[in-house]
Amino acid sequence: MAKGGGGAGSGTEGWGEYLKYSFGSDYVVHNAAIGGRSARSFTREGRFNEVANVVKPGDWVVIEFGHNDGGSLSNDNGRTDCPGDGAQTCQTTYNGVQETVLTYPAYYKNAARLFLDKGAKVILNSPTPNNVCESGTCVSDSSRFDYYAWHAAAELASPDVYHVPHKQYAVQAMKNLGPQTVNANYPNDHTHTGPYMANVMAGSFVLGLRCGTTALGAAVKNTTESLTTSFYGPCIPQNSSVPI
Repeated sequence: MAKGGGGAGSGTEGWGEYLKYSFGSDYVVHNAAIGGRSARSFTREGRFNEVANVVKPGDWVVIEFGHNDGGSLSNDNGRTDCPGDGAQTCQTTYNGVQETVLTYPAYYKNAARLFLDKGAKVILNSPTPNNVCESGTCVSDSSRFDYYAWHAAAELASPDVYHVPHKQYAVQAMKNLGPQTVNANYPNDHTHTGPYMANVMAGSFVLGLRCGTTALGAAVKNTTESLTTSFYGPCIPQNSSVPI
């Protein structure tokens, strides 16, 4: 999602840089993602607050984490979240500072409330996948963070909070593209996309929007037909208890 993907000069790019091409001039896309962050480290560094300081009523905020949220607190890298899907907390010391670590859904919900208080609408995404075609065969992929993102949106129970199953749409597109195309566009590792696959990830999110019920989805320039008849594939049914 972050500009520069895996770092300047790496030949990679984040999908957030391509989102602007799906909206008209009446929408300005600001990509505030920072590479190598988790929901926890983004919170600790005050970056959600920085975004909230410039958010205006009627804005849309898209939140997506997961690639850096796993791991073990026994060897704390400053990014690992506390295990669990609710109010569980863990105690750790990072960089010599005692820290109470929250769960992934808790960080999502806290951030969402911050933006809701500013009059914004919030989309809580599941994370994009790693390269699901790395073995030469494109396979399905799921993780606890896919559920956690949905769960956070469900628990907030707000008409201004939505969920897009970004990973499911991305995996669908990758399977349709096939391993040769996908592998050629992960230049360095199985996590960071080259520009072409970053654009695919952006399009996967856009399809998720278009298939949903949000006003932001209705504002997308791409028609649903133009997306669903391409390699992006069809709309994916979702749990009706959470608006998408």
